[in-house]
Amino acid sequence: MPEYDFSGKVAFVTGAGRAQGRSHAQHYARHGADVVVTDICENIETNPYDLSSSDDLAETANLVEDEGQEALKIEMDVREEAEVEAAVEEAIDEMGKIDFLANNAGIFNAADMTEMPEQQWDEMIDTNLKGVWLCSKHVGKHFIERGDGGKIVSTSSAAGLVGSPSAGHYVATKHGVIGLTKTLALELAEYDVNVNAVCPTGVDTEMISGFAEAYGQEMMDEMGAFSGPWSVFEGVDMIEETDISEAYMWLSSDAARYVTGIALPVDAGMTAK
Repeated sequence: MPEYDFSGKVAFVTGAGRAQGRSHAQHYARHGADVVVTDICENIETNPYDLSSSDDLAETANLVEDEGQEALKIEMDVREEAEVEAAVEEAIDEMGKIDFLANNAGIFNAADMTEMPEQQWDEMIDTNLKGVWLCSKHVGKHFIERGDGGKIVSTSSAAGLVGSPSAGHYVATKHGVIGLTKTLALELAEYDVNVNAVCPTGVDTEMISGFAEAYGQEMMDEMGAFSGPWSVFEGVDMIEETDISEAYMWLSSDAARYVTGIALPVDAGMTAK
């Protein structure tokens, strides 16, 4: 594992209750950062699998503390600006500042575009795209006011680079995250803020397993590339949470100080197919 020194830094991680978000929080702590861990801690009506719970988020906070770092746990819905603004203010009040924003929160469900209910579209867009904007808006304001730089890393997807049947709303959000990333990189460059996105292939998490259980193999097969395998490597299907966390750590580090506005595939060659 590369060694990065995040001593004295504070990371703000969304969707931290489990899976990739929990892994990101642990990795930031392992490299010396204190971590604000946030999650909605309730289900979203049109999403077919359970999201993380208050107990899950508390466990993430415990894991950060097990690394010897301070953790602040906040239940927050990234779709609601008042909640995002309040969470950012609480984080600054309690931790003194924010240095890294990890926009990880997201959901994944399916329906054909001509049959999708409006609520399903809206809840996907609000969670996966609006949530990234709201968190970037309020942490970005903090970066501007501090005048000491900062890092924003957001999770797009291999679906941000290609299309997929039955997942047009998800694909739209992930393409949107990349466009938002490129725009924020331009707007915040004068404040020494780096803004980048990571584009994972299928990651072995509760999101993928919950999706597969809810929809079954027939729907997975209809989704083409997103039915798996998600890798071109022999014997590899899905990749691990830590593979995405390592990309987050690099993009948050001084080693990537001149990297901004990119969408970094960590996709095991999936989009090359």
